[in-house]
Amino acid sequence: MENGFFVSMAQIAKELRLKAISNCNDLESAHVISTDVNRPGLQLAGFFDYFDPNRVQIIGKVETTYLLGWTSEQRTRAFEQLFSKEIPAVIVTRDLEIFPEAIEASNKYKVPLLRSHDTTSQFMSNLIGYLHTWLAPRITQHGVLIEAYGEGVLMLGESGVGKSETAVELVKRGHRLVADDAVEIKKVSERTLVGSAPEIIRHFIELRGIGIVDVKNIFGMGAVKDQEKIDMVIHLDLWNSQKQYDRLGLTDEYTNLLGIQIPSLTIPVRPGRNLAVIVEVAAMNNRQKRMGYNAAAKLNERLMADMLAQKE
Repeated sequence: MENGFFVSMAQIAKELRLKAISNCNDLESAHVISTDVNRPGLQLAGFFDYFDPNRVQIIGKVETTYLLGWTSEQRTRAFEQLFSKEIPAVIVTRDLEIFPEAIEASNKYKVPLLRSHDTTSQFMSNLIGYLHTWLAPRITQHGVLIEAYGEGVLMLGESGVGKSETAVELVKRGHRLVADDAVEIKKVSERTLVGSAPEIIRHFIELRGIGIVDVKNIFGMGAVKDQEKIDMVIHLDLWNSQKQYDRLGLTDEYTNLLGIQIPSLTIPVRPGRNLAVIVEVAAMNNRQKRMGYNAAAKLNERLMADMLAQKE
């Protein structure tokens, strides 16, 4: 996946606890732009058709055992061919011994060479998961993201409709703030969106008439969260007497974000409505629906059964 985003090898090395072997003085400038990785068995044998040089190359026990049967000259030729492709990095797993020919090629072509203690399968799983998170397609949405009863609730609406005030009330009731005003949304899989706050405004919230409030310092560490999966979207809409609002919930609504359909509700806002309680109930109801229980459908079944009984 290539979408204009990148992550540096310095970040990867820190996160996955990699040990630098050679040409690792400036890992910040070594950028990874692909979420895919590669075990270069075929490439070491000289087959480079369909080879993607943007992928991190991982050498495990199989590749190492294969190369042990080669002469030094053969290994030199194989590593030179691989490292000359301008790959982002080569990582050796299982704390395996690294061939001096690989170190020479790393220095010659200025490709970072690192080592991991993890098994190859475990390391690949960790690396792919990390890359999918960092390189995921993303957008920034004006809104507020709250975690309520384990549900990630994204509140959208016009400025001044009451999103931040509702968020503060939810925090007071024991829920957690993820982002206010600007929500960075990442598509980490074909079914999952994760929201977070930009670093510069993380844990801050703006309340008209008061100003900027540090939620973490006022309400404590338990009142904030760095990121959360988006399970539902709530549109806060100023009350319009000419507009028809859903009163039963029999029709499922969805909001499309980055190509994923997220369950959504439109909540009319007017003086006297307790939006925090409504959001809480909406979060619990959404969770019930995911677990297979739909209150509106259940009531409809009872009504239909009662009508049939009366006809008989």
